Amino acid sequence: MIEMELVGVRVELPASAPIVLLRESTDRGLFLPIFVGSAEATSIALAMDQVEPPRPITHDLLVVVIQNLDAELQRVVVTEIRDKTFFAELHIRDGSGTKKISCRPSDAIAVALRMETPIYVVDEVLQQAGYHIPDDDDDQEEHVLAEFRDFLDDVTPDDFLGESQ
Repeated sequence: MIEMELVGVRVELPASAPIVLLRESTDRGLFLPIFVGSAEATSIALAMDQVEPPRPITHDLLVVVIQNLDAELQRVVVTEIRDKTFFAELHIRDGSGTKKISCRPSDAIAVALRMETPIYVVDEVLQQAGYHIPDDDDDQEEHVLAEFRDFLDDVTPDDFLGESQ
């Protein structure tokens, strides 16, 4: 597993598809773009900006539930990519041990931000879907997004139907 840092949430044109951009926190520095839903992108952006909505949203509720069960979110892990769909797990520890709960990466990231919990990606996923940016590139994020735009040219909306975030 490789620890990642959240670079940001962007809306990718022309498809107007929100993506979350993670960056590997090692010297290799691979980037991992993940398509997410609009609601999840908004939730992640709110958490990044430390904006507290007037009423708690779903990810806030999950944080309260975890805390009230005297549990701890140890980490979130993006575990695999299958048919262009990413999968993740919440690793939650309580008095009886650690449980791994399958979820969408977007939900895992939204909760991790709120609980200041590390985000990891399994190396095989990063090898398969990560992008390397040359060190001499001044605008690394824009370079990744340009490569990702090329990827978008080859996909259709049907590739992302269902519970894919």
